[in-house]
Amino acid sequence: MLRRHFKFALLSVVLIGFSNAYASSFDDFFRAVRQDDAGTVRDLLRRGFDPNTVDERGLTGLFIALREGSLKVVDALLASRRIKAETRTAADESPLMMASLKGHLDVAKRLIAAGADVNKTGWTPLHYAATNGHIDVIKLLLEEHAFIDPTSPNGTTPLMMAAHYGTPEAVRLLLAEGAVPTLRNQLGLSAIDFAQQANRPEAAELIAAAIRRARPQGAW
Repeated sequence: MLRRHFKFALLSVVLIGFSNAYASSFDDFFRAVRQDDAGTVRDLLRRGFDPNTVDERGLTGLFIALREGSLKVVDALLASRRIKAETRTAADESPLMMASLKGHLDVAKRLIAAGADVNKTGWTPLHYAATNGHIDVIKLLLEEHAFIDPTSPNGTTPLMMAAHYGTPEAVRLLLAEGAVPTLRNQLGLSAIDFAQQANRPEAAELIAAAIRRARPQGAW
């Protein structure tokens, strides 16, 4: 009986020690991610820490690093063979979406090569790249066969996002690549409406010109 009690007590001590060590590694990992401390991240990964661990909000270190601009940590995480390039937050955002929003072209390339989904349902990486007018990332996504007119849950397209938030160059590129300028979202708003609401006359005129070009020419 005494021996059994001793074994149980010993096992409890081991488990508590393991739990405390994990908690320490967990805290160290996410602190290092936010501080762009790639050395600590690499050390933890070498010791067996899972690079796909999520924090209390369900966010991976890779997603947080991209959001916070911790690019040294991004490089360290992407170098791990255990990293999962395609993960989703509770808001259905992926690391590729965040890289596209921030305009990190090289990171986007690495994520796609590692299996990130270019054409996820709902909001897509192309929506996010168009929002900030990142031309090089838009081109990359289209080269990787991104749908040019994917619709968000409320029917918004990347062209609409570019018209309201992005740049005329992004609008011009999307139109040149075949984005449909007459689509409307669930509120009945078109890309021209998005441009006009944001007081972006150049974007509105680019879209209007594309619509005029698409109309059948009258017989003379």
